[in-house]
Amino acid sequence: MSHPIPHLINGRRTDGGTRTQPVYNPATGSVSGQVQLADALTVDAAIASAQAAFPAWRNTPPLKRARVMSQFKVLLEQHADAICALITAEHGKVLADSLGELQRGIENVEYASYVTELLKGEHSRNVGPGIDSWSEHQALGVTAGITPFNFPAMVPLWMWPMAVACGNTFVLKPSERDPSSALYIAELALQAGLPPGVLNVVNGDKEAVDVLLTDPRVKAVSFVGSTPIAEYIYATGCQHGKRVQALGGAKNHAVVMPDADIGNAVSALMGAAYGSCGERCMAIPLVVAVGDATADAVIAGLTAEIAKMKVGPGTEASCDMGPLVTQAHFEKVRGYVDQGVDEGATLVVDGRTLKVPGHEAGYFLGPCLFDQVKPGMRIYQEEIFGPVLGVVRVQTLQEAMDLIDAHEYGNGTCIFTRDGEAARFFTDHIQVGMVGVNVPLPVPVAYHSFGGWKRSLFGDLHAYGPDAVRFYTKRKTITQRWPSAGVREGAVFSFPSSR
Repeated sequence: MSHPIPHLINGRRTDGGTRTQPVYNPATGSVSGQVQLADALTVDAAIASAQAAFPAWRNTPPLKRARVMSQFKVLLEQHADAICALITAEHGKVLADSLGELQRGIENVEYASYVTELLKGEHSRNVGPGIDSWSEHQALGVTAGITPFNFPAMVPLWMWPMAVACGNTFVLKPSERDPSSALYIAELALQAGLPPGVLNVVNGDKEAVDVLLTDPRVKAVSFVGSTPIAEYIYATGCQHGKRVQALGGAKNHAVVMPDADIGNAVSALMGAAYGSCGERCMAIPLVVAVGDATADAVIAGLTAEIAKMKVGPGTEASCDMGPLVTQAHFEKVRGYVDQGVDEGATLVVDGRTLKVPGHEAGYFLGPCLFDQVKPGMRIYQEEIFGPVLGVVRVQTLQEAMDLIDAHEYGNGTCIFTRDGEAARFFTDHIQVGMVGVNVPLPVPVAYHSFGGWKRSLFGDLHAYGPDAVRFYTKRKTITQRWPSAGVREGAVFSFPSSR
């Protein structure tokens, strides 16, 4: 049954905006909810709530803020089944994948609970005669996050826990395609002790986003999504004086060397290409096989493994892959497969004819595998965001690296090899932000930072980890001196130094 999905402002579920948009169950094609799309007045109310909550929250001792994060982590673990059910119901990914997403988000909450250590700053005594100097990490004020559909729980947890742990308040605009898990998680944060107004959730589309990007009360905006939108977010936010971090698209290559353990490489590539139906910015949509014999072995291994896959609703534990998120996205991805055939790539495995019994109206596309993919083809160049894997044949590692470096995106890449020298050369010289060696999805753990290069990232700082502290705070340096009582000093006109 369809139900309304409202906003969360000042600690309460709130209606706002006259427009709504259906939220679908991708496995059935049926409407499960109607999400309210915030108008400018609704977003204004959320920002005002965050601004009003900021002074008291900023002055709350970091230890108390950290304890809220610790309690929040406990609640996330206790309610994991309910959260994962919401993710799967609206996104479509299998429950095991939803749990993996949530666990990676919980790691970021745990890191945010260490904020007392992360905010300590620096102190130097006697930098000059009787002069001490120290630095502080001070909160920015109202901050905001705009998050994508593919990780409706994890990516928001990349952003707001560290932002609020650092003393900021936050307005979250989750994807309108699958908003329920973000709303549910925000209410758990209230139960954990987060004061009303510190975290607000507004559902919406471009109208809501533009308010966040232009309102002077919002000091920083973090975004994860496609590159065209990331460019818009970055340019618009910067034009309005905001600190902006915008993570864009990807086209990640996996290099398979002739000496690689082909069996292990194939197993790794299966999950990296087809996990979450390929709807990951760190997915592997391209295999660059060095040598024709390597390519033939990889194709044979992948074909055999694909034949074992079960595609169906994410609620069934036996399923390896669920549906795509919406009918429109299904049509887009299927169109890329058609385009690849038209451009001359060899479609080794065709998932377009897949039918899931009992779920004929669901957005199911079977795994697709191309051989003879070449630079210049749309399926090589563009981000597909679906279960489509292409194999590119090259003859040398340098040729493989040249292909990767020439691509406009530089989010993630990996190499499969037993050769330490080749691996070291690859990691040292490849022009990509996140690199794996025999690891297909080199997503950093919570205490490192996530981000690509080139047109995969706009802004100077990566997401979560140590860079999150830098992004959500501003450094202030204080230099202090207390002259001795009764001592009057003369004017000094030379520039001060410690000499």
